[in-house]
Amino acid sequence: MKKLNRRSFIKGGLATTAAVTVLKEKKSAASGDFDNYPEGMGVIVDLTRCVGCRSCEAACNKEQNLPEPEVPFDDFSVFDYMHHGEKRRTDETAYTIVNRYNPPEIDHPLFRKVQCNHCNEPACLTSCFVNAYTKTPEGAVIYNAKVCVGCRTCMVACPFYIPAFKYSSAFKPQIMKCIFCYDTRLKNGEPPACVEACPQEALTFGRRKDVLKIGKQRIRETPGKYVDHIYGEHEVGGTAWMYLSSVPFDKVGFDTHVPKEPIINSVKEFLAMVPMVLTIWPGLFVGFHLLATRKDKVREMEKEAELKKTKENDEKEEQA
Repeated sequence: MKKLNRRSFIKGGLATTAAVTVLKEKKSAASGDFDNYPEGMGVIVDLTRCVGCRSCEAACNKEQNLPEPEVPFDDFSVFDYMHHGEKRRTDETAYTIVNRYNPPEIDHPLFRKVQCNHCNEPACLTSCFVNAYTKTPEGAVIYNAKVCVGCRTCMVACPFYIPAFKYSSAFKPQIMKCIFCYDTRLKNGEPPACVEACPQEALTFGRRKDVLKIGKQRIRETPGKYVDHIYGEHEVGGTAWMYLSSVPFDKVGFDTHVPKEPIINSVKEFLAMVPMVLTIWPGLFVGFHLLATRKDKVREMEKEAELKKTKENDEKEEQA
């Protein structure tokens, strides 16, 4: 075991201080004034226009070089798939999926596209202590696998249960989720592959503030066609991906109980405790380590003293 000395103790303390500083900065940024990324991009998903063709799934798969699905994109039996009573979810092989719903309010099915909603103030980013997530000015929440330690805190923090863990790679912890086609499209001002591929124009891409206006205009100009609410406008502080629906959102799989304010506002007290926890625990572990190694050190010294004494006695006997 590596010997614990004053220098390594100080280095550990500095590392702890750095971690505390990062968390404090996150807390301050999250709880301060928030401008909602006024120039960020967004997408309005109109459930009344989606026909479940899965073109968006196929386009995402190709753009992100994901493996071919077990059920081909032109096989619509996938909508009948249920796992423990739940609809399909995104995972390491699919950054976006479409599910079918049959709400009793209407006589035809509705299809809902699911992907990372790219929150304005992401809980995944706030919860990540190694800063593996970044919210870009364009509105995307992107992920850096190089710094991820695989703690999966983001999976717990996400109010929409989106981040998926790549279990097939045991030695390279990696979270898999939609990145808004940031590297290949968004940062160049181009729409995501799924938006471009939609034949029904169910997905409308543009600046978030502009697509919000489009959504509100549709609600206003076609009374009775839509629920008078855009899901994602205010949920958890607002998201880049937002939805229009002709039926209550809980009838098509949305969690209507998420708070309207960012998740960080609900955990400020907890985050205030984090620096204290990070400061105390390293000290306790150092203390445990010193107590454990002190006994070994004493035994080692006693053994050396006994050997020295035995050697001295042997030398005296030889001289005699």
